[in-house]
Amino acid sequence: MSTTKQRPGWKPTKLRERRETHGLSLEAAGDQLRTVAERGGLRVAANFQTLWGHENGSMYPGPHYRRAYCLMYEATEPELGFRLPLPGEATGDLTLPLPAPLSPAATEEAANAITQGLDRVSDQTQGQDATAGDALKARVVSAWRGRAMSGSIGTTTLALVGGYAGSGKTEFARFLGDVSGWAFLDKDSLTRRLTERLLVSMDGDPHDRHTDLYLNEVRPLEYKCLMDTANDNIDCGISTILAAPFISELNDEAWLGRLTNRCKAKGVDVAVIWVRCDVDSMREYIEFRDAPRDAWKLAHWDEYAAGLNTETSPPGVHLTVDNRLGAAISIADQTREALRRVLP
Repeated sequence: MSTTKQRPGWKPTKLRERRETHGLSLEAAGDQLRTVAERGGLRVAANFQTLWGHENGSMYPGPHYRRAYCLMYEATEPELGFRLPLPGEATGDLTLPLPAPLSPAATEEAANAITQGLDRVSDQTQGQDATAGDALKARVVSAWRGRAMSGSIGTTTLALVGGYAGSGKTEFARFLGDVSGWAFLDKDSLTRRLTERLLVSMDGDPHDRHTDLYLNEVRPLEYKCLMDTANDNIDCGISTILAAPFISELNDEAWLGRLTNRCKAKGVDVAVIWVRCDVDSMREYIEFRDAPRDAWKLAHWDEYAAGLNTETSPPGVHLTVDNRLGAAISIADQTREALRRVLP
């Protein structure tokens, strides 16, 4: 997209320098970028004109382009000149040297890669339960070992991944599902079509996500469906990851307490993750995904953004993932790419 907006740290020349260092023409870089993007499930056209626009500064790369560039060049966004680094954000070679054969040694290398990735996206400035957060990360790594080496099944876990619209919660939840093998349930995927039909049947807007009709009559049913489906999984001993905003729920300590107690009675652990993001990055992603349900947010952005708390996590959160400026999702992409090197 064309832009004249001043973006702190944006240095388009770094992208061109990285391409030239790799000895790539614009056409060759486009071919490689499309290959990387297809493997990572990213939407890019990567034609000559677009890449040239990114390198000469006439177009700022969109979120999928930035992720694809980082994967192709094995670098971070700050290293490619897209933005300034976050305070304390590690830079350097993101290549994770993993041996090719799937062996006990390779599995441990992969486990170490996942551990490093999770540690790097953990926001230590938030007041979460550090012990519970570390235990959750260890359990994700243990699940990877179990899948790779056909180990025994561990304790059943119900992981709630919450965050505002456009924060990256669904992407991060998918990443956890990729490496752990736990079931992944997204509220929108599970309920959106039913929600739209229900709103229409009540003479409402199918894309409404802000009026009392939705908030009082429909939203509670969405979460009931999500939690009922999760209960079916955990009753079978299947660890499950839920992706949903969970904004009201996680700010209601009584709600979380009831859920935790019900799960504890079944021998199931509850782990709560909050994906933290900045307002500008959330708006960029909401605009990028262009979903009808986001129309009201974009049309009333100042009003919507005023109600967001981007500084602190809700109470009861065990692990806060720092996805400001998309940093955590970039690391998740790199970790996935590293794991592919040891998969048969």
